[in-house]
Amino acid sequence: MQRLGIGLLIKALSQKVLLRKYLLNIALAVGMFVPLLAQAELSFGIVAPSSGGAAPLGLGMQKGIETYFAEVNEAGGVNGETLALIARDDQYKPLQAASNTRQLIQEDEVLAAIGNVGTPTATVTIPIFNEYETLLYGAFTGAGVLRKTPPDRFVINYRASYVQETAAMVGGLLEAGVLPEEIAFFTQNDSFGDAGYNGATQALTAHGVDNIAALAHGRFTRGTRNIHQGLATILEAPVTPRAVIIVGTYGPAADFIREAKNDLPDTLFLNVSFVGSQALMDELGDLAEGVIITQVVPPLNADLPAVEAYRKALETHARGSEPDFISLEGYLAAKLFVEGVRAAGANPDREAIVDGLLGLGSVDIGLEEPLSLGPNDHQASDAVWPTIIKNGRFESVEWASLLP
Repeated sequence: MQRLGIGLLIKALSQKVLLRKYLLNIALAVGMFVPLLAQAELSFGIVAPSSGGAAPLGLGMQKGIETYFAEVNEAGGVNGETLALIARDDQYKPLQAASNTRQLIQEDEVLAAIGNVGTPTATVTIPIFNEYETLLYGAFTGAGVLRKTPPDRFVINYRASYVQETAAMVGGLLEAGVLPEEIAFFTQNDSFGDAGYNGATQALTAHGVDNIAALAHGRFTRGTRNIHQGLATILEAPVTPRAVIIVGTYGPAADFIREAKNDLPDTLFLNVSFVGSQALMDELGDLAEGVIITQVVPPLNADLPAVEAYRKALETHARGSEPDFISLEGYLAAKLFVEGVRAAGANPDREAIVDGLLGLGSVDIGLEEPLSLGPNDHQASDAVWPTIIKNGRFESVEWASLLP
């Protein structure tokens, strides 16, 4: 009996030791898992076209942002937290953009939106971002609706404005010897087209031109490629244009240039960056020769640290992708954005992201010239690079030698 009692006691003690080891293993497992949970994922959103005629614009911005996010995450994230981008397709339709924006904010609970595409879509979504006190950052548009004075707290831009792009065009054309009355316009009939047209007319006014209403101005409807009425308006003008400033997406812009060259073979055709440079060149083929496009990011082959890093990152995180101006803009915008997220500290909320960006001041991200953000300065870059298509490549424009 005594041996049996001792045996039972030993067995009980053994079971207790095993139980203690089991509980210790669980505790260790939980302890190892907690840091993983603590390494939160910071979610951001993009509302942009990934289908439809403007898809290359949205997909390009998304690629650039995701490429930089992947680069950051591979290096350990930001303040120990990884970055994620949730994409919603608005097909470049304002009503769809509004619906997607509410879903991103309310359901996906993103900290901010980055890289949204378009002026008409921004026009309907900015009130939503303001209502929910959520940041819209780095939108792919240069429209004035995102550049108010004083600025909206929850709207911060990366790129130069359409006013600055079209001012570069007007100044360059006048330098090249084009007379003001020889400049015509072909624009999308909405807030995007208005923004580009108004920017150009402001530049002309600044150069002392006062007969703006006399300049030919053809228009087309967003989402269509019905360019003939607008083309007729320009061809019927009393003065044959030597330059046409185009404000539209690549599809109708290409159709217009293709048709217009039949009657205006010696005319210059100029486009703002939103057109989608590579898509426009692909659409036009050989007819792209001599077409001018203003860019808001440096040349793709630039010997700049940030552009070199972009080319390398594409090879690593977006294999098979060729460099293009849209994804470069997404990459550079994301690069500055992450600086703001880092400044916001660990586990930031929506307000902290805004404060982080607006507190950056002057920042060098590898473009030689520093970018700048502050409480009264919600546009990081003012730079414009005019390019011209020559032999299937984008080259810098030499305005003084542009015309024979």
